[in-house]
Amino acid sequence: MSATDPHRQTAGPDPHRARPGRIMAGEMAEQPAVLHRILTEGAPAIRRTAEAIAARRPRFVLFAARGTSDNAALYAKYLVEVELGRPAGLASMSTTTAYGAEPDLTDCLFVAVSQSGGSPDLVASAEAARRAGAVTLAVTNNPASPLAAACEFHVDVLAGEEKALPATKTYTAELLALYLLVQGLRGRDGTAAAAALPELAAQVLDRRDEVRELAGRYRFAQRLVLTSRGYGYPTAREAALKLMETTYIPATPFSGADLLHGPLAMVDNVSPVIAIVPDGRGGRALRPVLDRLRGRGADLVVLGPREQVEAASAGFVLPPGVPEELQPVLEILPLQRLAYEVTVARGQDPDAPRALAKVTETH
Repeated sequence: MSATDPHRQTAGPDPHRARPGRIMAGEMAEQPAVLHRILTEGAPAIRRTAEAIAARRPRFVLFAARGTSDNAALYAKYLVEVELGRPAGLASMSTTTAYGAEPDLTDCLFVAVSQSGGSPDLVASAEAARRAGAVTLAVTNNPASPLAAACEFHVDVLAGEEKALPATKTYTAELLALYLLVQGLRGRDGTAAAAALPELAAQVLDRRDEVRELAGRYRFAQRLVLTSRGYGYPTAREAALKLMETTYIPATPFSGADLLHGPLAMVDNVSPVIAIVPDGRGGRALRPVLDRLRGRGADLVVLGPREQVEAASAGFVLPPGVPEELQPVLEILPLQRLAYEVTVARGQDPDAPRALAKVTETH
């Protein structure tokens, strides 16, 4: 949000000062409608784009993104490798923007993910990828953005204008759009599998009291650790980002496997740990990590299936029966709300974290 935003410069007393976080709260509440819009209005265009790209037969996929969109790109990397059976990676944009490298990207699909589509390094990376022979695709919330213009193809995530600095509805919109894209690249229509998401998202968002109760555990926290495996790991990263940019509490995300390789030593009986436990293979892979955390007496909060929540210190039960690859769309919702509630409890405004801008212009 810029310094000239009318929500922040108002003549006389600001009637909204008594409601910190009202913009973020409103945008979180929009997410069921955004998911429905993608499934009904956006899906046909995403499918056509996927078919056109699939006809070019890319052998691997390279994603480029920053911040929240980087976590959506990581989710898509899992999708491409698991669902599509293609190698995928996350681009190091400075290799081209700072070092001037000229990689051969023949037969590569280069996907740039950005809420605003305005970051100069993303635009420059997409332009370099196109010159290097890649098929280029922009996934943005702004079809008129420089990034959309720089790429051969574009997917509009249809989230509507996002005013709060912490991205919420654009993140879940990116997740669903990327899921539909990958299904389209497989020659499949993913709308049926995702059809229940808008209603389930509304149900999760309605459970505000449960999240507010959890928030009481973290109001005075000095640090947080978040962990997951598989499709849940991007959720852990995004939740950590939301918590850090709104509450200012240092929050470190780890893959469960990486947590066991050293960082587990910093966890003790006063160290809050939030575990995102997917209902599926990722959750089963995480179970040994949960056992070790309980063995260390960690204050363990679990988001996931009921049986895992009941074995933890506290938690939030997520809706059952959702395919594991779609669970991240729901997993992040209570964690967005948690960041909001902790921030408000600490006397801060989640709409406007200090030192942040809506469009971060990295080069």
